[in-house]
Amino acid sequence: MYDFHIHSNFSLDSKATMESIVKVALEKNFKTICFTDHVDLEATEERIDLLFRPLDYFRDINKVKYKYRDKIEILAGVEIGMQPGLEARYDSFIEENGFDFVIMSLHTINQKDIFHDYSSTELSSSEIISRYYDELLYCVKSYDNYDVVGHIDFIDRYIDDRDVIKRYDLYMDKIENILRTIIDKGKGIEVNTGGLRYRLNVPHPKPSILKLYKELGGDIITFGSDSHVAEHVGYEYKWTEKMLKDMGFRYIYLFRNRKKYPIQIQ
Repeated sequence: MYDFHIHSNFSLDSKATMESIVKVALEKNFKTICFTDHVDLEATEERIDLLFRPLDYFRDINKVKYKYRDKIEILAGVEIGMQPGLEARYDSFIEENGFDFVIMSLHTINQKDIFHDYSSTELSSSEIISRYYDELLYCVKSYDNYDVVGHIDFIDRYIDDRDVIKRYDLYMDKIENILRTIIDKGKGIEVNTGGLRYRLNVPHPKPSILKLYKELGGDIITFGSDSHVAEHVGYEYKWTEKMLKDMGFRYIYLFRNRKKYPIQIQ
């Protein structure tokens, strides 16, 4: 089993040590895990950089990698919070560090944090969703230095109107353009089981988007629990594997040194 979206205490929203995470992964018989802690440049209204010190990050990863080298494979990744205009800065950060894997996610809309700044907006739910996908489309078109797009329908976590989320016709054309761009660039998407923990009862992306991705020829998929506490590592891995197999997907992918490797779904 393989988890490629894990946050440790190198992310501001996690207190889990790397070793505590590794121990849980071992208890659950995982073969490979990848730490993907947050880097969000120019975040919040103050435009501050929220990131870890790479020297410390790789030092701690190498410690657990060496200590548990005969029991589990441990890889070093990053989740970047993309915004238009930050392409060059993220390129520099990624190229200066030897990551195995890069997730590109969208946590903002028009430079405003989705969680903090859109909770009291006067915009309608459908307008917020529309703006989110417009910005995500711009990002996947303008940036290439990533491996998979994280939790594509992340915005669903913060929309109270459940009926609008189900109205696929309102925004599925935008999602199709996003998926076509990802596929054409040889990139992938993740299945992120965090959605199952956010009252959505479905992973990110929802099954309708996964089916469209498959129909469009998409094949590259990673599994990610998006865990911020050790206990959530590998959350619903077997359930996800079965769901993907039932949809016709044959592989889950791993990334080492930014190169992809298919693992056949059992």
